[in-house]
Amino acid sequence: MDISGTIKNLHPLEIKVLLKYTQQDELTSARLQKELDYKEGHANQAFSWLSGKGLVKEVSRTPHTFFEITDLGRELSEKGTVEERAVAFLKDNGAKTLPEIAAGLGLEQKDIGSAFGQLSKEGILSMNAEKKAEYTGKELPARITLTSKVLKDAIAANGTLTQDSLSKEELDVINTLAKKRGAADAPFRTFTRETVVYKLCGESDAVTQELKKVGVTGNEIGEITTKMLESGEWKKGTFRGYNISIPPARNIPGRTNPYVSFLESVKDKLCSLGFQEFDGPLVETEFWNGDALFMPQFHAARDIHDAYRIKNPTHAKAIEEPYLSNVAKVHENGGNTGSRGWDYQFDRDFTRRLLLRSQGTVLSAHQLHKAEIPGKYFGIARCFRYDKVDATHLSDFYQTEGIVLGKDVNLKTLLGFLEMFAKEIAGAEEVKYVPGYFPFTEPSIEVHIKHPKLGWFELGGSGIFRPEVTKAMGVDVPVLAWGIGIDRMALMDLGLNDLRELFCEDIERVRLRKAKF
Repeated sequence: MDISGTIKNLHPLEIKVLLKYTQQDELTSARLQKELDYKEGHANQAFSWLSGKGLVKEVSRTPHTFFEITDLGRELSEKGTVEERAVAFLKDNGAKTLPEIAAGLGLEQKDIGSAFGQLSKEGILSMNAEKKAEYTGKELPARITLTSKVLKDAIAANGTLTQDSLSKEELDVINTLAKKRGAADAPFRTFTRETVVYKLCGESDAVTQELKKVGVTGNEIGEITTKMLESGEWKKGTFRGYNISIPPARNIPGRTNPYVSFLESVKDKLCSLGFQEFDGPLVETEFWNGDALFMPQFHAARDIHDAYRIKNPTHAKAIEEPYLSNVAKVHENGGNTGSRGWDYQFDRDFTRRLLLRSQGTVLSAHQLHKAEIPGKYFGIARCFRYDKVDATHLSDFYQTEGIVLGKDVNLKTLLGFLEMFAKEIAGAEEVKYVPGYFPFTEPSIEVHIKHPKLGWFELGGSGIFRPEVTKAMGVDVPVLAWGIGIDRMALMDLGLNDLRELFCEDIERVRLRKAKF
């Protein structure tokens, strides 16, 4: 190692670590934050740079799971869980319908429906002959007591509990209350952090001795400020060296963003196959985002889509008829579809609530009553979900959504389209189809592709729309439907390993179209 050359390239964050510690010290981000007054980002950057120079090595990595209480969890801790409040309400007021309980407690009907479903399984509540919920007199289960306890414990612990601090029973309960992604409607958000331990290694001792020899401290001045000039402070300090041999940034002429080019190529491909493009607003109602797709207002199926709700205005003025009435009948008793529906009272106020669309299938729901038969339609829709961002997930993302209507279309037709997306557009070599579940399709299929670096991941979902979806919109032929994660297809086509690279400032990285993995 050229020690003198290494010293010239050391950042003050690295220098202070080298001067402070020896090869026997175990170093963590937390230790640097405490002893060197670094911020977490500074500590991680110092380790990254030193590792690249071969001056530190990672010696251990320990994962830790945390449960952070959400705003909903704080509300439940203060007011009691929905189950507790529902039981107390029935004790005080006698048998009531689910809408009456929801109105009496100021809660949404879907939350009361979910609570009743669980409590009826446990024999705490029952439905009488008048379709009213009533309390059976049975004691509340231990899980509710434990739920209240962990909520209060989290508040006392400044909002966060560690997995190691919980008993097995408490851990079982909190796992039912927590979500990794999209925790807006969950009492807890769970996340994992790793404690990474490093040690100085290689020629770090020799570099440290040289630093001391030449008098480098890490406190050298790297930038002259107006204040330093005014006070004359700059005269008393020493300055960091500058590497004048670093090449300047290249001036690159403007060109189309490579991801935009990819999206346009997908549109061109589908249009060449005879598809017509559809589009719609980013702000949608619960009606089109879920109700029109036979997703019950109270059911856990809604949890598939953790939507961002609109603060002002909160509700649309009206839903177009006759589709509102048709969908309401389908939910309540099946309407004219031959189904029994979901057997609950459809909430016409809830269905007007506004949100950012959480799935591209909204466009298909809008298109059904306007579609030609036979017909083929597609759209590229920006969607929004409260999600944990990682290599294959974003909180806002593109989906390519499509429907094919016709008397002769079938599952084999659908598989042909999925293969086209996976192989011809995404460029995947390995593809597999697995059974899936979506409230609005039967059968339902997920298509998975294998990425050279990320391995297998879901490309999208698909299926054949249920009659409860199509007949409410006046369609009486089979309808194929799919929603494909076009961002994920771009990973394969552009040779990237992380969705975030599609939208990063380093556009040069994305310009390496068709790069080798």
